[in-house]
Amino acid sequence: MTSESSNPSATTTATYVDVLIVGAGISGIAAAYHLQKNCPRKTFAILEARDALGGTWDFFKYPGLRSDSDLYTFGFSFKPWTSDKAIADATTILQYLKDTAAEFGIDKTIRYRHRVVEASWNSQDALWNVIVEAGADRARVRYSCNYLYMCSGYYDYSKGHTPHFDGIENYQGRLVHPQDWPADLEWTDRKVVVIGSGATAVTLVPELAKTARHVTMLQRSPTYIVARPSRDPIATWLRKRLPGAMAHTLARWKNVLLGMAFYKFARGYPDKMTALIRKGTTQQLGTDFDVDTHFTPTYKPWDQRLCLVPDGDLFKALRAGRAAIATDRITRFTAHGLELASGAQLDADIVVTATGLELIMLSGIPFSVDGAPVDVSKALIYKGMMLSGIPNFAFAVGYTNASWTLKCELTATYICRLLNRMARRDEAYCCPQRDTASDAVEPALDFTSGYVLRAANILPKQGTKAPWKLHQNYAIDLFNFKFGKLDDGAMRFVKRTAARKAA
Repeated sequence: MTSESSNPSATTTATYVDVLIVGAGISGIAAAYHLQKNCPRKTFAILEARDALGGTWDFFKYPGLRSDSDLYTFGFSFKPWTSDKAIADATTILQYLKDTAAEFGIDKTIRYRHRVVEASWNSQDALWNVIVEAGADRARVRYSCNYLYMCSGYYDYSKGHTPHFDGIENYQGRLVHPQDWPADLEWTDRKVVVIGSGATAVTLVPELAKTARHVTMLQRSPTYIVARPSRDPIATWLRKRLPGAMAHTLARWKNVLLGMAFYKFARGYPDKMTALIRKGTTQQLGTDFDVDTHFTPTYKPWDQRLCLVPDGDLFKALRAGRAAIATDRITRFTAHGLELASGAQLDADIVVTATGLELIMLSGIPFSVDGAPVDVSKALIYKGMMLSGIPNFAFAVGYTNASWTLKCELTATYICRLLNRMARRDEAYCCPQRDTASDAVEPALDFTSGYVLRAANILPKQGTKAPWKLHQNYAIDLFNFKFGKLDDGAMRFVKRTAARKAA
């Protein structure tokens, strides 16, 4: 590793690894484990921009942060989840990630404070050249690799989404976005308004309500919210009677299959699913509560992600009167709170804008292939993990209707299959190639959530048929990724000798 000036061309040497992983969160740890297991001859390193592993679970600091899916599927297949709680808080999840990285020696492969700022592919050398800002002084260093594996997720850590609010400059209280939660914020005995109705809002409200004078969740429109026990009695029963790994596998598959059935029913029979969710909400809050106004969205289930509240904690806070919900539009901020379109006034010592996140594709890194800049928004997603026209490149992204980790592990095992095939056949690189530029395309994510719609112009597209179509189905992907053909007509493989001749 050689330090350089701000001019990347000043670098004369580079640190080489066969596979370079960007990001030390769940996806990066999964990628590293499967490389170690399935490609033991391949060298690799993980570059992490921050000074700690864990990604989302280390970055976000707002109160009550927790998983919104069970840890038997959100956890790793190779590291059994042994806690009684299937829905876990951020501290517990982060410790689980640290323990996993240490147990398998993955922590020793992480280069912290290494932020990738540029990546360029050279077909002649079959190499990625990656420019990195390293350390506190952000000195520029260069890495090279044969395969580049992006595991940095798609949330923009530099900023959250806050829409424009009239009069916000007049507000004299504390204004906070969950992504930038201040360590000194004190909400005990304060009036708090949380603007939003998504996963962050339904997490914050019951947690803040434990000590706040009162908390109001102010939403422009309702979200589907489902209560679920934080403990899984079947998983607990299995752990008491079976070896740990077997119990974990059975609990994992039980939850995978239940999740798939729930999703398929919701998409196939949306009216029936809406009625079931409404019935559950009414049972939680009572028949006197206005469920139609506050908990019945205008869209169908899974047009946007459902929100999970473990042990019904949000509903408990509402029943106890420690929290309230208002469905209305904000006219403007006032000195001491908010004025709503209905004419109502909400006093607030603290306003939390849980109004969403911003997406960023591939950490916003500029990519080029043989000197030509890559426009990611014009690329087509191949098998949910690669992009058309970009050689020896993959990215990890999870399911929208199931645990993130399920897809990330499948991606990692598929990449290992590719690497081993290329090694056996002396192939320098592989690249997904579209047949024609006129193929029908669809949005990458079939979601109407605000954060997805706001990012439509930067996201790649998907096709209408395999291998360019995203299934959002773990069982289908599991079969295709483990047993499907690598040479499927869309993937182009280039022999090492051919790459040299082309030079």
